[in-house]
Amino acid sequence: MSLFRDEGVVLRTQKLGEADRIISLLTRGHGRVRAVARGVRRTKSKFGARLEPFSHVDIQFFARGGELVGRGLPLCTQSETIAPYGGAIVGDYARYTAGTAMLETAERFTDHEGEPAVQQYLLLVGGLRALARGEHAPRLILDAFLLRSLAVNGYAPSFVNCARCGLDGPNRFFSVAAGGVICADCRVPGSVVPSTEAIGLLSALLTGDWPTADACEQRHVREGSGLVSAYLHWHLERGLRSLRYVDKEGTVRSPAPGGTARDTAHDARSTPV
Repeated sequence: MSLFRDEGVVLRTQKLGEADRIISLLTRGHGRVRAVARGVRRTKSKFGARLEPFSHVDIQFFARGGELVGRGLPLCTQSETIAPYGGAIVGDYARYTAGTAMLETAERFTDHEGEPAVQQYLLLVGGLRALARGEHAPRLILDAFLLRSLAVNGYAPSFVNCARCGLDGPNRFFSVAAGGVICADCRVPGSVVPSTEAIGLLSALLTGDWPTADACEQRHVREGSGLVSAYLHWHLERGLRSLRYVDKEGTVRSPAPGGTARDTAHDARSTPV
């Protein structure tokens, strides 16, 4: 029997039995971990509220053997809140749907449990922090997170030089299959010709040039978001379910009377989009 302690972000939860949950976390030192939290669905649970999606927690695990990821799921025996990002995210539709897409992306890029993914973890913590504080538009924060997640996992797109031959930019055409912008000589079927402003926005989001990104017009933000979604879909081989609910017009949808943004997003799952 071994005890492990780590910090992590709760990605999702799943009911287990009458009062337990299976908690999926992206941790700093052990990558993605699934563990059982006993009794957290009871109203008198001491730390059930701390193990909700978007929560940044310091957590202790109890596992059989010398490894955290083994034959059976470890147990969550203790949890302390580092930052409750969910409180500022779930009440706003745009933030909630963007944050949900970020959690799903982090889970998809950490397929193998127990393998450290420190860069992905730090990206997720930074993205949720910016989202909770409202530092930038939720869609911009999401697109920046998606682009940087692609980059740290080896799929960084090129927005200046040709992704095929390396010709100095700017280059007109964009191809998700080729890896970003390409020159006229390397143009392939299915290439598109995005606006200069949209390519500039994506480059700014990837490099962290927020003054340029914040000043971009909404129509170019929508165009850039389409390119990011297509590029992510290509490399993940299937799209993110949560992206369909992200507010693509940059406006905040009001939740149903008496409900929350979480309720609105849940209702959307049964409505054609």
